[in-house]
Amino acid sequence: MKFLDDLAIGGKNSGVSSGGEWGKTVDNGEIEVMSPVDGKIIASVYQASPQDFTRTMEKAAAAFHQWRITPAPKRGEIVRQIGDEFRRHKTSLGTLVSYEMGKSLQEGLGEVQEMIDICDFAVGQSRQLYGFTMHSERDEHRLYDQYHPLGVVGVISAFNFPAAVWSWNAMISAVCGNTVIWKPSSKTPLTAIAIHRIVTRVTSANRLPEGIFNIVVGRGSDIGERMLQEKRIALLSVTGSTGVGRHAAQVVASRLGKCILELGGNNAIIVTENADLKLAVPALVFSAVGTAGQRCTTTRRVIIHDSVYDRIKEALIRAYSTLKIGSPLREGVHMGPLIDIDAVEGYQKALRDLVDQGGSILFGGNVLRGDEYASGCYVEPVLAEAENSYPIVQDETFAPILYLIRYSGGVENGIALQNEVVQGLSSSIFTGNLREAELFLSAQGSDCGIANVNIGTSGAEIGGAFGGEKETGGGRESGSDAWKGYMRRQTNTINYGKTMPLAQGIKFDI
Repeated sequence: MKFLDDLAIGGKNSGVSSGGEWGKTVDNGEIEVMSPVDGKIIASVYQASPQDFTRTMEKAAAAFHQWRITPAPKRGEIVRQIGDEFRRHKTSLGTLVSYEMGKSLQEGLGEVQEMIDICDFAVGQSRQLYGFTMHSERDEHRLYDQYHPLGVVGVISAFNFPAAVWSWNAMISAVCGNTVIWKPSSKTPLTAIAIHRIVTRVTSANRLPEGIFNIVVGRGSDIGERMLQEKRIALLSVTGSTGVGRHAAQVVASRLGKCILELGGNNAIIVTENADLKLAVPALVFSAVGTAGQRCTTTRRVIIHDSVYDRIKEALIRAYSTLKIGSPLREGVHMGPLIDIDAVEGYQKALRDLVDQGGSILFGGNVLRGDEYASGCYVEPVLAEAENSYPIVQDETFAPILYLIRYSGGVENGIALQNEVVQGLSSSIFTGNLREAELFLSAQGSDCGIANVNIGTSGAEIGGAFGGEKETGGGRESGSDAWKGYMRRQTNTINYGKTMPLAQGIKFDI
């Protein structure tokens, strides 16, 4: 395939590099990467060995000593060049994202554009790593704080965003002066390898040392666990399930390291009696079926006021009946496949549990068969009626299943239902009533890290900090002041006088 040739993806690929030669290990297991689009093997990747990780760690730690003293605007210039290379390879990279992961080509291209955008953002940020100056209470003293690089940052990313989530971390972290070790998902390693090849061309052209950007493809139980335990990794960003995040937090905390956790979401949209349904219905459909429901910001619950419940239900059934499911590389397709057969089995189990717990399926629920669906990973999106209290509704199923839930009375009741889950990532309300909107955004409202009005839960602009509360992990990535998480804060006091005033007025006769 031409896009693989353009990205220098061969039939067999090494899974480890620090920006120079790729690793030579071929005896630690080989991942055959199957596309969920057609069930065909795209290529294979040799997994990194423990020795590979040790060498990578040493290179990352050594490169940090040089990278941290490179002026931040010059670090930003490197990131600018990386963004330009992503622009040049946008079509090929976006196609690979789509083919390897299964999201639509439009979404694949959009994910690469998100990498480009975060590079642009990080370039500006490289000149804005601001501290603060405070007035000292002591005569002839200056008091201020500043930010320094942390060291080596580890990034463990998930399959559903095989490019963008790494860039949120790596590009911001790089302008902050850190080096980065990336362990991508073993389900989508080819995208990561292609990205690393592009980045390496930039670092090599600028005669930078190896180890600023690093990649290690390997088992979570092996490479992932070593990253958690490695004391030289100052910060670890983990995107994944709540279970994975809980384990990571415990291990990293035991060595007093830092974590950024981006974990599960169980996102809801509240539709009040004052909603504009022409806005609400398209947002609901895209937020629920985009990326085949495999986004952490996917809408999984829609909490609808009694007065508009039947109208919303009927409109959603009509809309779902028009959705086109098929190869995401084909124009006009709304939903592609799930990532693999395991995901399909999770989808089927969730529907069985739903019915067992008292829910009912309004639309969908079948695994699709036929030549176009030969991979076995294509399913119908599901609309279901349920109660918020059902155990299956309280869990996050990474599939296109949307639960319709009624509420009556004031918007406070809808907000209470939304908040009655352990996850707290993204949320939204559709209303034309200012009081309802402001209440939703207040301290009495949504308990999520992201709260929207008259827009869906899915997706986020890179200019805002991304992350959630409760069992979503509390991490923040991307925009706003999320850069501070990749740096260590230092408070400085300078005495430029000729006396030595001591704290609390203490005096020594010396």
